[in-house]
Formats: sequence, C-alpha cells, structure tokens
Amino acid sequence: MNRQAKCKTPRRPPPKKPPNSQKDPVGVYLRVRPLAAEDEECCIEVISGTTVQLHAPEGFKVNRNGEYKETQYSFKKVFGVSVDQMELFEHVAKPLIVDLIHGKNGLLFTYGVTGSGKTFTMTGSPGQGGLLPRSLDMLFNSIDPYQAKRYVFKTDDKNGVDLQCEVDALLERQRRDNALNISKTPSSRQRVDPEIGDMLKQEEACKADGVDEDSSYSVFVSYIEIYNNYIYDLLEEMQEDAIKPKPPQSKTLREDQNHNMYVAGCMEVEVKSAEEAFQVFWRGQKRRKVANTRLNRESSRSHSVFIIKLAQAPLDADGDNILQDKNQVSVSQLCLVDLAGSERTGRTGAEGTRIREAGNINQSLLNLRTCIEILRENQMCGTNKMVPYRDSKVTHLFKNYFDGEGKVRMVVCVNPNAGDYEETMLVMRFAEMTQEVEVARPVDRPICGFTPGRRHRNQTSKEELSHRLEERSSPIDNGGISVLNGMALSLPPLPSSELTDPNDEITLPRLIEALQNRQRIRQMMVEECSRAANMMKSMLQELDSNLISKENLIHEQNGRLAEKDRAIQSNKTEIERLEKKAKMQENKIVILQKTTKIYEDDKRSLQQELETRGHRLQRELSDKRRMEQRMQGMVSDTQHKWEKECEKRVNAMQLEMQNKLWVKDEKLKQLKAIVTESKTPGRSDAPPRQTQPQTQPQRPSREERPSREERPSREERPSREKRPSREERPPAKRSASPSPLPTTTPVRPLHRRSRSAGGEKWVDHKPTSSLDLGTVLQPVIPNAIQVSTPSEKALSKCDRYVLTHQEVASDGEIQTKLIKGDVIKTRGGGQAVQFTDIETLKQELATVQSRKRKSSEGTLPSGDQTGGSWTDVETRCSVALEMKAGSNMGPGFEHHGITKRRKP
Repeated sequence: MNRQAKCKTPRRPPPKKPPNSQKDPVGVYLRVRPLAAEDEECCIEVISGTTVQLHAPEGFKVNRNGEYKETQYSFKKVFGVSVDQMELFEHVAKPLIVDLIHGKNGLLFTYGVTGSGKTFTMTGSPGQGGLLPRSLDMLFNSIDPYQAKRYVFKTDDKNGVDLQCEVDALLERQRRDNALNISKTPSSRQRVDPEIGDMLKQEEACKADGVDEDSSYSVFVSYIEIYNNYIYDLLEEMQEDAIKPKPPQSKTLREDQNHNMYVAGCMEVEVKSAEEAFQVFWRGQKRRKVANTRLNRESSRSHSVFIIKLAQAPLDADGDNILQDKNQVSVSQLCLVDLAGSERTGRTGAEGTRIREAGNINQSLLNLRTCIEILRENQMCGTNKMVPYRDSKVTHLFKNYFDGEGKVRMVVCVNPNAGDYEETMLVMRFAEMTQEVEVARPVDRPICGFTPGRRHRNQTSKEELSHRLEERSSPIDNGGISVLNGMALSLPPLPSSELTDPNDEITLPRLIEALQNRQRIRQMMVEECSRAANMMKSMLQELDSNLISKENLIHEQNGRLAEKDRAIQSNKTEIERLEKKAKMQENKIVILQKTTKIYEDDKRSLQQELETRGHRLQRELSDKRRMEQRMQGMVSDTQHKWEKECEKRVNAMQLEMQNKLWVKDEKLKQLKAIVTESKTPGRSDAPPRQTQPQTQPQRPSREERPSREERPSREERPSREKRPSREERPPAKRSASPSPLPTTTPVRPLHRRSRSAGGEKWVDHKPTSSLDLGTVLQPVIPNAIQVSTPSEKALSKCDRYVLTHQEVASDGEIQTKLIKGDVIKTRGGGQAVQFTDIETLKQELATVQSRKRKSSEGTLPSGDQTGGSWTDVETRCSVALEMKAGSNMGPGFEHHGITKRRKP
C-alpha cells in the first residue's frame, strides 16, 4: 500500500471543460513602418495584401549560384507604409473587443526588432492613437449606458470579482469622494495630460453591436512590466522618500482556482471612462524602463502588459438591481502586450546595464520561440513534449491563452531598412511558424435564464409612472388654473339674455337652466379638486412615511457606521499594540543580531587561531621532515666519510704490506747477487764493505730527510700506472765499488688521480684576475668549457665543475687551489654544484741544505769518507722502502678533501 508523502498537498484537479474540437490558428499580422530617410536602402517589398518579399541587400552573402536569395512570407494581413492606425485597429483589435464584451478572453502582442514601431503601434501619438486607446474608447462607447456604479463590483486578491450591496458601495464612494476632496482640488482633478488629450478624433469613435442590455458592466485595468525576468507593478503607489528611496518590489505569478495565471498583489483600478483609463495607463507608462540606444531614442527595456478586465453580472427579474449571486458574475480580460525588441549589442552600442537588459530580453524572446516551436511540433507530429512555459515570465503568464482560454493575435512590426535584414529575416521565420499553431476556440458564456428585455421594460414603466405623477400633481402645482380653465372652456355657453319684450317667458327660463347647469358642473369640479387634494395628501403622507423609513435606514446605517468606527478604533488599538510588540521584537532581534555578531566574531577569531595553529603545526611538521632529511643526509655523509676513511686505511695497509714484501724481495735479490758474485770463478774479490749491523735498514734522521721543497711535486711523481711491476723491475746488482746499490726507490701510489683527466665534461671557472705562475706543470683540463662567470646553460651541459682560486700563503708565495665539485640537477629543474675535493698547487724555491750524518749510521771500515754515498743511497732506499703510507716523507702531494653536504 502506497502512502502519500507527508506535508504534501495534493494537486487540485482542473475544472472539467466541455470538449471543444474547434480551433483557430494564431492570427499574425505584419506591419511595415516607413523608412527614416528616403535615401535608405529598402529590403522589403509588399506584393499583395497577405504576402511580402524579402530582398537581400547589396554586399550580403549570395547563394552558391551567385544570385541573391529572395524569400516570400505570407501572413493573415499585411499593412503597408500608407496604412493608418484606424484601419489596423479595425482588422486586429476590434474583434477582440467584441469578444471581450461577450465574455471571451484575448491576447494581443506586438513583436519585432528594436526600432520597428511596436510602441507606436500599441500606444500611438497625439492625433494617431494606437491599438490601446482605440480599444478603450470602443469598450466604453459600447457599455457606457449599462455601467454599474463604482464599487458595486470589487476585485479580490485571487483573480476574481465580488459583488457588494448598494449601501456598502455608497459608503466606499463617500470615502473616496472625501479622500479626493482632501487630497486634491477640483482644478487638479480635472487636469488632463496634454500628451494624451487628443489621441482620438470624434469621427473615429466606434461602438460594438450586440451588447447585452440586461447586464451591468464594470472595467478594471492593471499595468505591469517584465524587466530582467522580474514582474513590477507600474500602478503601485509608492511613498516618495528623498533621503532613501525604496526600490520597487517584484511580484510573483500564481494560479487561481480555475488554473489561470495572474500576478499576485497587482493593483487593479476601476475606471468609468476611456479618458480615465488612458490616464491610468499613461501614469504607468511614465514609470516604464526605457533607454536611449544607437538605434532608438526611447528603446523599451522591458515587456509591458496592460490588462483590461471586464466584469459583468445580470440584472434581477425586475431589471432594476444587479443579481447578488457571485456565480453569475462573468469576468473576461484582454491583455495588450508590448514586447521589447530583440537587438544586437554590436549595433545598439549597449554597455554595462544595457548589455544585461538586452541579454534578458533576447533570452525571454528565445523562450517564447521555443514554446511556439514545441506547441507546433506537438500539434503537427502528435507528440506530447512538455512546453517550457516556466522558463520565462512572459510565457508563464500567458500559458492559458495558448492552452485555449482565448484568442491570440500578434502584430509583427518590421523596419524595411537594409541594415536590419538579418534580424528581420529571423522575425519573419518566427512569425510564419507561429501561424501554424492552433489555439482552441473559447466557449460562449452561458445565459442566466431570465427574460430578456428586463432593463428596457423597467425603464419604460418608470417613465410612465413619472409622467402620471406629473399629470396628477400639475393642478396643485399650478393652482388649478390649467385644469379649471380646460373645464371652464368646456362649459356650455350662456344663451342670449337680451329681453326685447316684457312678456318674454323663454329667455329667463333658458338662462336659469344654463346657470343651473354651470352650477352643477362647478360642483363637480370642486369635488374633483377635493379628491385631487385628498390624493395629494395621501401621496404626501406616503412620501413622509418613505422619508421616515429612509431616515430610519440612514439612522440604522449610521449605527452600523458607528459600529464600523468602533471596530476600526479597536483595530487601531490592536495595531498599536502589535506595533509595540513588533518594536519589542525588533529590539530583541537587534539584541540577537548583536549577540550573533559577537558569536560570529568569536567564531572567526577562533577559526583564525585554529588556522594559525594549523599553519604552525604544518611548519613544524615540515621543519621536522626537513630536519629528518638533513639528519639522514648527515648520517649518509658520515657513513660515506667513514667508508672512504676505511677504504683509505685499507689501501694504506695494503700498500705498506706490499712495500714490506718488496723490501724483503729486494734484500733477497741483493743477497742472491752477492752470493752469486762471490762464487763466480776468475773474479777478484771485492774489498770488504762495511755493512750495517742491523737486519733492517735504519731510517734517516729528521735532519737528513729531504725537505718538503726538495720532494717532487705531484705532477713530477710517477703515477701508479707508470710504475713497473715486480716482474718488470730489473734485478739489483751489487758491485764491489763503494757506490750505492742500483736499486729502484719504491714509489708510494698516489691518493687518486684527478677526475679532470677523464672523459667527463668540465666547467673550468677561471676568474679574469688569475695570475700565471710560470711553472712547467699547469692545471689544464681537456674537454672543458672555460668560463669567467658560470651560467645555468654551461652547467646544464657538463657533469663536473672546477674553480681556480689563488691566494697568498703564509710564506708569501702564491698558491693555486682547484676547488672541484659535481653538477647535479635540482627538483625545480635547475643546476646545483656539490663541492667534493680541493687540490692545492704551490710554487716553491729549492734550497740545498747540508746533511749531517749521525754517528750511529756507521762508517766505512777503511775510514774513507768518500764511500758514504752508498750508505746514503742505501739508507735512503731503505727509508723509502720502509716508509709508511701517508707519511710526510713520502712522495705524495698534499691533498685536502671536504665533506660532501647534501640538501635537506
């Protein structure tokens, strides 16, 4: 079981309407305005009363055949340049006024580009009234004798009309008259705007036929505009505030009980004449949004809708008063719409607000076109697509008319100027497409069922009664002269009373008889006069009684009025109480707003503090990560350093062990040579040589060691690759002479060769201030880019970097430092240099120092001091052989290394 959703009011089903299969197409009329100047190029030609032809202007895009395209469009009626406003009204608006009087709705709107004459067609100008003033004039000319008194019909807030009794209507009229007397002077009430004083001519007045004489009519008008897709009431009374003007409030669209759309809260004014209605229209017209553009001096920036609502109710059976039955009230309305013109901002030169207005106008017209297209598709193809009426206020307000609530007619206004050719062509296509949409014909209003002719019969009886009263009251009013004179003239004439004979007995009796007859007639006249006087008295008494009853009624109404005044007074007190309560509530609201503001400020400050702490926490986390990375780098650097140190120590130990082994091998070879020489036959024995008592050769003393300046430089030392291997070394031969043994001094291998001698690409950074020391060995790096100032372009092409730096040493000599490093790429796509090594080159002067032997070194047995050279060489060789790796006495060069630093 499906339950309905909570808090959802079920939609009220629409009222059942009798099926109506008769449909009428939308009536589309075309009106061509005259050119602004005679020398302008025209692109429209009127062929017949229903057809026009559109010519492409010169310079416009031609067809593939090279010919200009000429298109013909057909309409219900085409009005050329020479057609006046009266003829246009006769064909377009007059049938809609007739339908309005007969209780049928109607919609008439003008459509076209900006500057095509839509407002002129709808409103007109002095002496040339448009469709709107002519429609009002025809309506009031037709119903003027049958209009009800003011405030008998009263509009409600739900698009309906209520009836009031004569007493309530009389009270409202008195209040209105009092308000007008207080607010306006009689001269100001009679003042007419000169701009609308002569809109129509007397000879152009027209009247509708077939008006129901047994009904009473009342006309209500309202005027709205749709600006930027918002609805504003142009008749709304606004309080003028010079300090802070209040902007107009937009209105909303609602649906009444009959599913008809209306503007809620729109002001509806009851009018009793065409002049009054047009003055109301003109008051709202002055408040309409217009602007000056390049194409039109007063271009409409909104869609204006003037609504004429006609309420009619039948008379009662006597034909004297309106039938007090709301169900018998019929309401029909006619909407006269002046659509704003579509425009291109490039041609109008719109800027700022004008561009926004033009965009909203074009969007609403596009929505109207879309609705027409979908209606046409549903009718012609049998589809059931939803028509998007709600996308725009214009289409949403008039959706009932397209669904069959009345006739729809459109006047398409075009400008034949060649500059509007493209826009005119689009308007023509839309208008021709609109003609294919059919709208259901409205149903006739049902007849109330009373006998027709009630008003005429009532007026005739009233006229007869008044005539009789005049005849009866005329003798009293005239002193009985006219009636008595009439009767006196009807008395028989007196006979001749001349006596010629004294014995005449005929004349006197005849005179007496005539006088008696006249006396009898006079008595009859007195009786008639008395009867008339009695009748007059009775009538006066009846009038007095009626007057008393009227006075009683007035007294009763005064009592009701007093009750109303008391109710008003109580309402005023209630309003004052509510105002005080509202002020208290406003004060509370102000306090709550202040409290809310304080809380919001606290919230904002706490949020800022939270964000600050969050940023601080993020910074601490980033610092922590950076510190971790730095520590990891330091750990890796320390590990790398110790690995190098261990490798260095291992190499030194290996070199020391190799040197020891080589020394032992050399000693063995020397001993073997001595043994072999001593055993060789035919060889004289060599003189004995003083040998050292020790098994191992002694190291020379510090004074006998070669100084640092005497040692060979790094470039002069033989490299590890050039040293002969153990198999390639020549065997040592020991001669009998006291010369030293021809042994090869063991060479300590270098720390490492410079990587600048390899095949890597180097950046050789030599400042321009470097000095040439004039030495034999120069730091020359092959396959290098020499620069005086390093650049990112040069670093990106190389793998290694060397900086030549010169400075003065402590002894006053200039030394050159080669600072080397690796070129690495950074995360940002740049280049960075990580320094790894420093080589120091220094030029020194060699100084010969006297060497003294120690007594402990031993002498030759013969005491010849010249034989010390062998001992010196041997000692040196032994010292060189037994020298530890890394000793300052060795053939190594001074090498300084720096610890690599990694980026955190």
